[in-house]
Amino acid sequence: MENKISEKSLSLIKKMQQNELTESVIYKKIAKFAKGEENKKTLERLANEEHSHYEIWHKYTGIDMKPQKAKVFKYTFIARILGFTFAVKLMERGEEGAQSQYEKLAEEVPESIFIREQEEEHEAALLDMLDEESLQYVGSMVLGLSDALVELAGSLAGFTFALGSTRHVALSGLIVGISATFSMASSEFLSAKSEGRNDALKSCSYTGIAYLLTVVLLVLPYLLLSNGIVALACMLVIIVAIISGFTYYTSVAKDQPFLSRFLEMTLISFGVAIISFFVGILAKTLLGVDI
Repeated sequence: MENKISEKSLSLIKKMQQNELTESVIYKKIAKFAKGEENKKTLERLANEEHSHYEIWHKYTGIDMKPQKAKVFKYTFIARILGFTFAVKLMERGEEGAQSQYEKLAEEVPESIFIREQEEEHEAALLDMLDEESLQYVGSMVLGLSDALVELAGSLAGFTFALGSTRHVALSGLIVGISATFSMASSEFLSAKSEGRNDALKSCSYTGIAYLLTVVLLVLPYLLLSNGIVALACMLVIIVAIISGFTYYTSVAKDQPFLSRFLEMTLISFGVAIISFFVGILAKTLLGVDI
């Protein structure tokens, strides 16, 4: 068959053949440590489908290939650290541009239409079947994260001018942050209990952990730096980094829009921080406090 296909198309087929084999190996490796029998079965089905696509391309190239080790390591590592749902959906996002390649091959390789349809429909349906426990609590994590960003960013900004010393700001921030962590976690626990849910403890744990980690990261500049304004600027940069990282994670893992959610959380956090900064100035002036 090789002599019936143009060199350009054959080169494209070789590339796609190797991608299919690599992704098949990635799915198999992730299936070995993914929790839940249904998740394992889904990932194995995805691996088998990718390998069947590899076999189709193999008929045209006649070349036996090996998976790309760097890519296999990359996505299995991501799966272990950030969860298998995020890893496989991130990988599939990286293959979105391949759809136009199937169109180019359609005239010379009719089977490319079958592969494209399976990639678009069947594999998308299988990915939606993945049920990772940690993703069930993303709502609780968002609650803890957003509340910590808004409340603590505002508090630290106000303390920066009112207290002056970065050590005093850090101490105040830690006291407020840790107290708020227990308050938020207990509120989530009571809310889940009142709804009759059996996962109240897990839900409040995710909320509390997200809140506490945010507290530590936002207070850190005030522990490391002596200039309050510089520490405030660093804290705002950390806020943007936290929001962008978490928003990107949820946009991939849960197929949510990135930009609108990122702008919403950033504008709210920065707006509260700016207002609180001027409240600190006003309070210090009116009360005549000089620390």
